[in-house]
Amino acid sequence: MSPGMRTKADKRLTWFAMAVLLWGALIFVRLISLQVVHHASYVRMARKQQERLQAIPAPRGSIFDRTGQVLAMSVPMDSVYIDPLQAPDLQVAADILSGILDLDRAALYERMQWYAHHSKGYMWVAHRIDRLQAERLRSLHLDWIQFATEYRRDYPKLNLAAHVVGAINGEDKGQWGVEKSLESQLRGAPGAVRVLTDAKGRGIDSQVETEPRPGTPVTLSIDERIQFPAERAIARAVQDAHAESGSVVVMDPHSGDILAMASYPGFDPSQQPAPGEKPSVRFNHAVSVPFEPGSVFKVITLSSALETTNLRPESLINCGNGAITLFGRTIHEAHHGYGTIPMAMVLAKSSNIGAIQIGMRVGQNNLYNYVRRFGFGERSGIPLPAESPGMVRKLTRWGKTSLSSVSMGHEIGVTTLQLAQACSVVANGGLLVRPRLILRTGDQAAPTVSPRRVLQPETAITMRQMMEGVILFGTGRRYANLQGYSAAGKTGSAQIYDFATRHYTHSYNASFMGFAPVTNPAIVVVVTVNGTHGGSAGYGGPVAGPIFRAVATETLRVLDVPKDLPDTPPEPTPAIEVADLNDVAIPDLDPSVPNVLEEVARQPQAPSPAEPAREAAAEAAVAAAVAAAVEDGPKVPNFEGLSKRAVVAEAQAQGLAVLLTGAGIARTQAPPPGGILHPGERIRVGFVK
Repeated sequence: MSPGMRTKADKRLTWFAMAVLLWGALIFVRLISLQVVHHASYVRMARKQQERLQAIPAPRGSIFDRTGQVLAMSVPMDSVYIDPLQAPDLQVAADILSGILDLDRAALYERMQWYAHHSKGYMWVAHRIDRLQAERLRSLHLDWIQFATEYRRDYPKLNLAAHVVGAINGEDKGQWGVEKSLESQLRGAPGAVRVLTDAKGRGIDSQVETEPRPGTPVTLSIDERIQFPAERAIARAVQDAHAESGSVVVMDPHSGDILAMASYPGFDPSQQPAPGEKPSVRFNHAVSVPFEPGSVFKVITLSSALETTNLRPESLINCGNGAITLFGRTIHEAHHGYGTIPMAMVLAKSSNIGAIQIGMRVGQNNLYNYVRRFGFGERSGIPLPAESPGMVRKLTRWGKTSLSSVSMGHEIGVTTLQLAQACSVVANGGLLVRPRLILRTGDQAAPTVSPRRVLQPETAITMRQMMEGVILFGTGRRYANLQGYSAAGKTGSAQIYDFATRHYTHSYNASFMGFAPVTNPAIVVVVTVNGTHGGSAGYGGPVAGPIFRAVATETLRVLDVPKDLPDTPPEPTPAIEVADLNDVAIPDLDPSVPNVLEEVARQPQAPSPAEPAREAAAEAAVAAAVAAAVEDGPKVPNFEGLSKRAVVAEAQAQGLAVLLTGAGIARTQAPPPGGILHPGERIRVGFVK
């Protein structure tokens, strides 16, 4: 080979070697870029293509009643997702899935096409399918159909306590009731699992990165054995009265435990609100809907009078024969009026004029103070959403007739729960106990709030006796008396204000609040029926009284409270119920606004065929008792040292009512020997062996 040819060959070899070296350098640089410089980003890209991070849902905490019955729980269910990129034929896939899962085939196919066109390999098809559907899909053994576990919220007791328990929305978030207010405790925390997939998107390995944390279980103070009869009673009463809504609260006056909280109308918590459903259906009327209470509020007025004035149950109140003139306007009772009667009879017969007179003796400063001390105008703090504080106007906003209106339960807004809290003050001896709905969260007992003294113990005991008179011979005598138990309470009927016409209507808020037994109250029951109609048949006595009787009777049975009276049936409610018209509180005392009740009172009242001579005799007996109380009243004999037989014989001979407790020889009695026995009051005699 000539030197020239060798030189050319060497040059070509040199260029080739340089090209190889350059190529190798480029490869090396590329490797450095891939393995060192951009290593982390390419790893992330690879993981994004090969791995899938899936959430592991956490079950919500269960909700129990106080006896351990499940009110809400999370049930594991299968949910279906697919990889549209792996489905061999989208039309066939749509046919299979829509047929088994009962889905709209056209809409499903359109979604699958969109996911496939955008190279998305993960598409949810259906959440929480039933067991049979899941079994049919699994039997096909199609690798492009995958399953995941999700939880469905189940309510084993259906709509029982729905307004208390609440419900969740489609995203498993609480919407109403405890489900909403305790969302952070009930929800828990979801976990995460990393799934390694092959080229076809099939899972070949998985690793749990975060374990799911289930929600914390919650135990309520509600007792389903009491909740059920409460809901049944309020539903029947609202329907029978053609009313709009209603609520019942059953409360332990000593601990504040809410044993039942019923609201009507109800709803199914497992179903989302239907189109056109009224929002009020899911309102908890017991805590969220304030109303003017009417005559039940006279309990607050008289309690404040016992504490701030020298008035006593036997103190004589001039009821003006049913009329009083205030600021140039004469106000009448809703029905017949009274002359001068004891304060106890003002409460028993629900005299509006008497309440006005007593409220004036108390004064607006004292009355306002006690209204606030009883818990009105502020939230109780119960863990339920949308609790209303009610409405108590500041004294600077009281008008010239506000004192008279508030004395009878108008110009003030309260909730059923607030009435239960206030009634518990009288029942437990004068303490304001905060209502308690949550007993435990997990294993931790719910914190309690120390009670606050509102009334002196002797005042509370006196009010118990006066409220007992409402059932013995007052506006609740035919509707709220119990079999085997003494009971006390107060009826109330308040006309509903129409803001459109700016007048009070002939629709009423009918209510009753009471407790039993009288000497050692175990329960407080408050009933409210909103929007009743039909004249006196829509008042608190005939509408709310029987609900109190039904719910209190069942509650006392469930709690196994000892009876304190002979086991004789209560006086039956008449077929045609006629209430004492004085149960209606005068709604407005402003001379510029016509008083609807005055017109009603002037209309002649047709006699009821259900009022036999017994009613006339009862009225005569009450009148006689009033007359006796105005003078002296019967003297209480001395029963101490006598046997039961001798006490009963002596009491029958003098026509006195006695309540006997214990066994053996009489050692204690109240009122004491020689005292005055007020109308409707019984002599309590204690026996010791």
